[in-house]
Amino acid sequence: MISRQAPEAPVLADEPGPPKRRKPIVVWIIGGLAVFWLLFGLAGGSFEGKLSKVQKNDNAAYLPATAESTKVDKASEQYRTVQSVPGFIVYQRDGGLTEADKAKIAADAQTFKSIKGVAADEVAAPRYSTKNNTTASISVPLIGKEGNVSVQGDDLVKVEKNVIKAAKANAPDGLVIHSAGPGGLLVAFIDSFSGIDGTLLMAAGLVVILILLVIYRSPVLWFFPILSAVLALGSASLIIYQLAKHDVLTLNGQSQGILFVLVLGAGTDYALLLTSRYREELHNYDHRLDAMMRAWRGAAPAIGASGLTVILGLLCLSFGELNSDRSLGPVCAIGIACTLGVMLTFLPVSLLVGRWIFWPRIPKLDHKTDIATHGWWGRFAQGIARHARPYWIIATVILLGCAALLTGLKADGLTITNSFTNNPEAVTGQKIFDASFDSGAGAPAVIIANANQKDAVIQAASRVPGVAQAPGSVCVEVDYAKLAKVPPAARAALGQGCAPEALQVAEVDGRLPIDAIMNYRYDTPQAAKVIQDLRAAVHAVPGADAIVGGQAAIQYDTKKASEHDRDLIIPIVLGVILVVLAVLLRALVAPLLLILTVVLSFAATLGVSAFVFNHIFGFNNADPALPLFAFVFLVALGIDYNIFLMTRVREETLKFGTREGIIRGLAVTGGVITSAGVVLAATFTVLGVLPLVFLAEIGFAVAFGVLLDTILVRSILVPALSYDIGKPIWWPSRLAKVDSPNAPTEPPPQLASVVD
Repeated sequence: MISRQAPEAPVLADEPGPPKRRKPIVVWIIGGLAVFWLLFGLAGGSFEGKLSKVQKNDNAAYLPATAESTKVDKASEQYRTVQSVPGFIVYQRDGGLTEADKAKIAADAQTFKSIKGVAADEVAAPRYSTKNNTTASISVPLIGKEGNVSVQGDDLVKVEKNVIKAAKANAPDGLVIHSAGPGGLLVAFIDSFSGIDGTLLMAAGLVVILILLVIYRSPVLWFFPILSAVLALGSASLIIYQLAKHDVLTLNGQSQGILFVLVLGAGTDYALLLTSRYREELHNYDHRLDAMMRAWRGAAPAIGASGLTVILGLLCLSFGELNSDRSLGPVCAIGIACTLGVMLTFLPVSLLVGRWIFWPRIPKLDHKTDIATHGWWGRFAQGIARHARPYWIIATVILLGCAALLTGLKADGLTITNSFTNNPEAVTGQKIFDASFDSGAGAPAVIIANANQKDAVIQAASRVPGVAQAPGSVCVEVDYAKLAKVPPAARAALGQGCAPEALQVAEVDGRLPIDAIMNYRYDTPQAAKVIQDLRAAVHAVPGADAIVGGQAAIQYDTKKASEHDRDLIIPIVLGVILVVLAVLLRALVAPLLLILTVVLSFAATLGVSAFVFNHIFGFNNADPALPLFAFVFLVALGIDYNIFLMTRVREETLKFGTREGIIRGLAVTGGVITSAGVVLAATFTVLGVLPLVFLAEIGFAVAFGVLLDTILVRSILVPALSYDIGKPIWWPSRLAKVDSPNAPTEPPPQLASVVD
């Protein structure tokens, strides 16, 4: 049993005394680096708000150059100087459109052409639904790229809002007006990230502060980890902004949001570990610098190994095909690297201001740092030791039961209209448009083929199920610049079918673009099936060298690339982390044990997430990237806590033996690691403040997984299983044969006084 009162024990014989500071240069180096990170972080603070200006949130920017839709997108630039994003303005009146409504709609068609950022030549005349007399629409494409210059997401949002503002200006009472189409939905998606550097960051900061107040029970101490995390985020933002601005990496709203919560969460974790060790050493050393040097030497290897593991795990995303995956890894790895730099230099220097920062629980020089001072966790660790086998068996059964729910996970992809947790205007408009018009209008499949085989390609495409059969559904693209010069009366006389050859785009290098209108909206599973069949049909046309792209193809290629990345990257991450753990722990059994437990925890997390998404949140589906992102963050971050635990266990094992080392390691680290897990889980939960289903799913999965790993896996399964195995967990190192090689010949006074 462990006594409730710690003795006034002397420092152990094998414990070092106060450092003699034989290497003061190290202190100066850390101090100099602390000043550097302070200045660099302050300089980078202004770049947090600028990151949105260098984001790319369109799917085409995510795809690799080898994707068929990317090739089509690139080839399409040859046929027109302006690349547009199709979109609509939808008008509806329940009782039927009035003459005043129609006059307003006709006037708007002319007004839209004068709005800067609208592809004026492509603005079409109003269309009235043949299904009812209540709905009309105007095609209002936005300029997405002009020449070699792409329009930034913020600018697209401004243009779309100007279009909506013009449409609603002086509208007759009762006329409902909404945006719709790929352009409107893309703008709604981009606009969802507008609060990423305000609402998200503020919410995450407040959550972390509140938790730190509870953990530290000090009105002062929380300030230092938060300040350090802010400096780390500022430093990372400055670096990432420059890299994204010069197209070294691709930044999107998703990766920016994850970056913010990851730096805050991981930074606070590292701060908790260092601060806890510092508080512990203040009981042994009278001078704060001596205590910090001892704490830094004890905590820095674990923090460094943890950060390195996360960085390497994130960089494994660079092996993916999707640019969004390839860029998320470096973006977050830069964030973790800056966090490590700040937390290992600036934070320890800032904590030296005085013992008063721990007020009202100011640590005193009393040598009460042994296992008895850890109260509940000491008793819990002893309980694990007494019932190790039942504990790890029960924990495993619980995890397997949760993992069994994994069959319910639907990760086939989300349609754009199902991607929001709120109901943006464009989604409402799209539902109205789909009910009144052909849902495939405005976003046709685009086929690039040899001009001498255009007729054969058109015939092959027209026979594909799901391709519209109305006259003019499969045609060579119209040259809108030529069409704009045709008088309105003559344009109206063109009638149905394909445009005359004189109004079609001219061939370039013997190739032409052909549009094929589908019966389905571009982001639906049915449209993806049409793309597959369409590619099979036109690829088979001899001498055509046809390729298929367009919005639906981009969606399909993105999904396939995401599945490829998942299957490739997950094994690589496991291999990398296994190597890091083997080097760190100088063993093979313990790393394999840790990897298996974290993977089991990951499977259990996805199983519970599937149940929650389907039956509680009511989400229609999950993105194919969800398993990959959840795996990378859960395994990389989840292994952190096992690193914190097992490095301390190994340290204690060298003195007291494996089984006693496990008890002591769990007792000493239990409180701080659990606190760190709560902080990290809370910060990822904050992703839910952005109205996007994918981020809400990632936030929940990582938060639940971190808590599961912290509470069940790291606190019960790993120590209980390790205790049951005993010395063999260190195989093939010396510890597997000679337990506690550094143990003193006499029983340690502290241990003797706290164990009956």
